[in-house]
Amino acid sequence: MAENKRDYYEVLGVDKSASAEEIKKAYRKTAMKYHPDRNPGDKEAEEKFKEAAEAYEVLSDGDKKARYDQFGFAGVDPNYGAGQGGAYGSGFGGFGDFGDLGDIFGSFFGGGSARSNANAPRRGENVGARLELTFEEAAFGCEKEVSAPRIENCSACSGSGSADGIIDTCSMCRGAGSVRTTQNFMGMQMQSTTVCPQCNGRGRMVRNPCNTCKGKGKVRRVQKIRVKVPAGVDHGQSVRVRGEGCVGSNGGPNGDLLVEIYIKRHPIFTRQEYTVLCEVPISFTQAALGAQIEVPTIDGKVSYDIPEGTQTGTTFTLKEKGIPVVNSRRRGDQQFTVVVETPTRLTREQKELLRKLDGTMDQKSNPKGKKFKDILKDFFD
Repeated sequence: MAENKRDYYEVLGVDKSASAEEIKKAYRKTAMKYHPDRNPGDKEAEEKFKEAAEAYEVLSDGDKKARYDQFGFAGVDPNYGAGQGGAYGSGFGGFGDFGDLGDIFGSFFGGGSARSNANAPRRGENVGARLELTFEEAAFGCEKEVSAPRIENCSACSGSGSADGIIDTCSMCRGAGSVRTTQNFMGMQMQSTTVCPQCNGRGRMVRNPCNTCKGKGKVRRVQKIRVKVPAGVDHGQSVRVRGEGCVGSNGGPNGDLLVEIYIKRHPIFTRQEYTVLCEVPISFTQAALGAQIEVPTIDGKVSYDIPEGTQTGTTFTLKEKGIPVVNSRRRGDQQFTVVVETPTRLTREQKELLRKLDGTMDQKSNPKGKKFKDILKDFFD
C-alpha cells in the first residue's frame, strides 16, 4: 500500500532542494547499484530498483515534483490512503498517467470539462534504461538485453481491475468521469465541471477489486527486452524502442523504451563524433630515418609508412577507418599521433655513439633548434 512508501527524496538520497542534475545523478547511482542484472535473484535489490525508478519518475518531472512537494504521495497518486474496495483506481504513483488531480476549479459558464473524455485512449509513458557497451560494440552495432521497469495490464484481470469481471457505470457521473455543479457567484449562477469524486474520473466502478493489482488494472514489472543498437552510437545518446514502455490506457498506444548508451573507456582509442583517435609510440631511429610501422584500428592492424624526420606530435590520417555514421554507409576517419620515445637505460657504448652522432649534427639537421637559439639571442642581447 502507498502508506508504506518511503519518501522519494530519501529513496534517492538527496535533499528536497536538490537540482535536476543532482537528482539524475543520484538516480543513476542507485539504479546501477540495485540493477537486476547486477543482483540476479535478489528480490530486495529488485524492489529497491523499482522504488528508485518510481521516485525518479516523479522527481524528474517538474509538474509531478511540484505536486509531490505540496501534497506528498496524494499529489501524484489519487489512490493514496483510499480503501481498496471503492472506485476503480486511477493512480499508480510515479508511473503512467492513470489519472491526474483534475482542474479543481473546473470550467465556468458550462464550457469544457475537467476531462475532455474520461474514457478516451491515452498513450502510456516512456520508460528508461541504461546500457553499457564496449568501444567496438558502439562502433559496429550489436544486440543486447536490458532490464526495464514498466507498467503493464494486470494479467489476472486482463487489465479490468475486477476480480469477477463486473464493472459498473458510475451512478454519480453516469460514465462521463465528471460532474457539473451550479454555484452562486455575486448574484450570478455559474456552472463548473469537476472530476467525479465517486469514480475519480474513470466513469466506472469495480465491485470486487482484483487481488493482484488491487483494482488498478495495472501492475509494475521489470521486463527483459532485446535492443538492437545501431552502428555508430555515441556515449550519452539514446536508442528508442517503440512500444516497449508503459501500457496505454483505454486502448491507447504503449509508451517507448529509451535506452541511454554508456561506452566503456578503451585502453587505446578515443573518439570525436565519428573520428577515432589514438597515439602510436615510435623510436628515435624510426622518427629520424622513416619506417613502416603498425597502426591499430578498430578493424585490426594496418601498415603505414612514416617519412624520415617525423617529429613527435605529428598526426596522420587513415581514411574511412573511423566510426560508421549512424544509418549510413559512410565512415569517419582515424587519426593517429606519433610519440617519439626518448631512449632510457642506455649502455656506455650507446651513450658514446649518441655523443658522436650529436657532434656531427649541423644547423640543417636541427632547424627548429637553430631558430630557437636565434630567438633567445635576440631576446637576451
